[in-house]
Amino acid sequence: MRDKRFVLVISIAAFGCLLAALLSICVGAVWISPFDFFGGFDTAEWRIFRYARLPRTLACLMAGAGLSTSGAVIQGVLANRLASPGVIGVNAGAGLGVTLCCAFGAVSGWTVAGASFAGALAAVMTVAFAAQKTYASRSAVILGGVAVNSFLTAISEGIITLYPEIGAYTADFRTGGFSGVSDSRLIPASVMIIIALAAVFTLSNELDVLSMGEDMAQGLGLPVKKMRTVFLALAALLAGASVSFAGLLGFVGLIVPNMAKRLVGGESRRLLPLCAVGGAMFVTLCDCAAKSVFSPYEIPTGIVMSAIGAPFFIFLLFKLKGGHSRG
Repeated sequence: MRDKRFVLVISIAAFGCLLAALLSICVGAVWISPFDFFGGFDTAEWRIFRYARLPRTLACLMAGAGLSTSGAVIQGVLANRLASPGVIGVNAGAGLGVTLCCAFGAVSGWTVAGASFAGALAAVMTVAFAAQKTYASRSAVILGGVAVNSFLTAISEGIITLYPEIGAYTADFRTGGFSGVSDSRLIPASVMIIIALAAVFTLSNELDVLSMGEDMAQGLGLPVKKMRTVFLALAALLAGASVSFAGLLGFVGLIVPNMAKRLVGGESRRLLPLCAVGGAMFVTLCDCAAKSVFSPYEIPTGIVMSAIGAPFFIFLLFKLKGGHSRG
């Protein structure tokens, strides 16, 4: 029965994701009908599609899948439904890595994606290590993550203050959005996201065991420390690669995993694929809203997500009482 429900839900989500992608390609300062794509490769519509709409839509899909799956993994490892890449400082660490790259003159390619991953990994490992060593409660883990987030953001802002030209270049990045997505940033990061997604899906059973708690997982023969490190590294890779081209998008890794759990439960082999598809659809729809609500003007996608995510976070905070409900 649960398998039939999952197939139905994932099918609806996949169809919705396809419609969202088609809408994203059509919507913008200039409306493009799908039939205009077949008018030839030398038309204005085709150039808009190839060099603006298609990279942007693919970026939305990849960032949504990466950030939402990263959030699901972090919530499983830390056993806290309030944890997400944006809340515990993972995105801020990735942003610091990108800012440092810009300060040294690297603005695209594998260097930016790698630095973003390194920053995200450092942030998530710091939070996880502190939680393990201090036996912190789930609420304290979130508060520690918020502190790490603020600290890393302060470092990034300090660098931007010392090098104002970086601030001009990274203004859209700090808000989060897809208006300046380029192939040179998208392709390396997408390769990293796809590899990390494949690894996470393959290890879904191990994630379920790890989510039972350290004592239970050790009793079942799981190498807890090793697997915790592996999952946090994969979560950092997903979030860091996404942030490298999408900027500091918040709340994706919080909203989508919690909604997916309500639909298919917490079993990872169902939850993770739904998070990937649902996250891709959610980010794409938010970007469509950012492009069309005030058309012909465009607002950053990160603003739309914050308007949705902040009330959702407050709702979860009261409902879960600091994350103690694991649902």
